[in-house]
Amino acid sequence: MYQIRIIPQADIHTILPFLDVLNNHKLSMEVLTQRLNDMSQNNYECAGMYDDDKLIAITGIWTLHKHYVGAHIELDNVMVLPEYRNQKAGEQLTDWVHNYARSKGCIAAELNCYVQNHKGVRFWVQQGYRILGLHMQKML
Repeated sequence: MYQIRIIPQADIHTILPFLDVLNNHKLSMEVLTQRLNDMSQNNYECAGMYDDDKLIAITGIWTLHKHYVGAHIELDNVMVLPEYRNQKAGEQLTDWVHNYARSKGCIAAELNCYVQNHKGVRFWVQQGYRILGLHMQKML
């Protein structure tokens, strides 16, 4: 069993190596740092999973209110280090986030998962998530 907790703002930059991998090393550390700083000032939290003192998994957490669902959390940039996958770490992290969301009065959880991430889609469906639509983007 691993320890999970909200990463304090003073330590939030410990997630940068995870974000670098999640973004396929396409963004500079300066850009990732600036975006993380901006996000941290706008309702963003990050939960970290630890094996002793080693950070082994992260998930960003946005607490949101939307017309169609009400109070909910959105998981963002979820990543478990490869050597900890298939050991129930992802399930433990997801359960922790759901309980955290309930403690904040949330009634649902949502996330985006790339359609080509077949393992990720399968994982989220196994966790009880339903595919509702497509995430769309237009760069301005």
